[in-house]
Amino acid sequence: MAGNDKRHGARRKEGTKKGPTVGSGGQRRRALQGKGPTPPAEERKAHPAARRAASAAKRAASGGSSQGAGSSRPSGSRPPARRGGPKGEGTELVAGRNSVVEALRARVPATTLYVAERIESDDRVKEALKLAGDLHIPVLEGPRPELDRMTDGTLHQGLVLQVPPYRYATPQDLLERAHDSGRPPLLVALDGVTDPRNLGAAVRSAAAFGAHGVIVPERRSVGMTAGAWKASAGAAARLPVARVTNLTRALRELQNGGVFVAGLDGEGSVEVGELEVASDPLVLVVGSEGKGLSRLVRDTCDLVVRIPIAHDTESLNAGIAASIALYEVARRRAA
Repeated sequence: MAGNDKRHGARRKEGTKKGPTVGSGGQRRRALQGKGPTPPAEERKAHPAARRAASAAKRAASGGSSQGAGSSRPSGSRPPARRGGPKGEGTELVAGRNSVVEALRARVPATTLYVAERIESDDRVKEALKLAGDLHIPVLEGPRPELDRMTDGTLHQGLVLQVPPYRYATPQDLLERAHDSGRPPLLVALDGVTDPRNLGAAVRSAAAFGAHGVIVPERRSVGMTAGAWKASAGAAARLPVARVTNLTRALRELQNGGVFVAGLDGEGSVEVGELEVASDPLVLVVGSEGKGLSRLVRDTCDLVVRIPIAHDTESLNAGIAASIALYEVARRRAA
């Protein structure tokens, strides 16, 4: 429009025209070239994975502890995601405040203590954190859903202790333990017990009444899983558990060593309170609640005893039966 060329800003100054005037000089071609593959997350400085990797390397360099011995505050790291709970022979998880504190008191060789975020602290939580610090066990803090997933929904009360696979003893180890104690051997053998709570209860009762160990078979029987640890209330850290390939063969070897084998069965010929050999080297064999003693194990026993119960009660579970029998044996030994 006429006259607009004299208005300020109406004309473009030379050298300010947008875009290339003649050519780009190859700048556009170079701009299309990539910078190579995306580096892993651990190599990106601002990525959370890189910070976690740096923290892990720092802990490894300082001896594997993420918390000093005198500190009672858990670190801010979160436990790794886990799809499922403990499996058989793998790493075990001890869940629950009492069980965790008992295991730490017994100096179980734990690898990590997991603590729920915003946990309501009480004396047990404070003691668990202090013991973990004294034992140089790493303490990791994480959200409760993470701990729920780790323990498959088990009631953990905000504390989960990760321990290595259980190291089983041998029957000979149990006999040596009895010899060192100066008392006649008292062992408990479980035949076909598949419930970890019954195994834990039997271990707890055996420790309470002075037994020297528990024997379980490898097949058709539960091992020392996290559930058994929890049911034992930490007694499994003090009392050894032996695992044998064949329970019948193991009982015969004990018999050859001078140990009396007594089985518990509702159709036994003698009441457990009248067991005359209670003060001698003894193995109490407890069967499962439903099937009781297997045929081969029953035939191997030197004597089958019974626990007197009401006629309208079918049977007792293995944990309770072991407790009653052990009490009677301990009573006769103390008399």
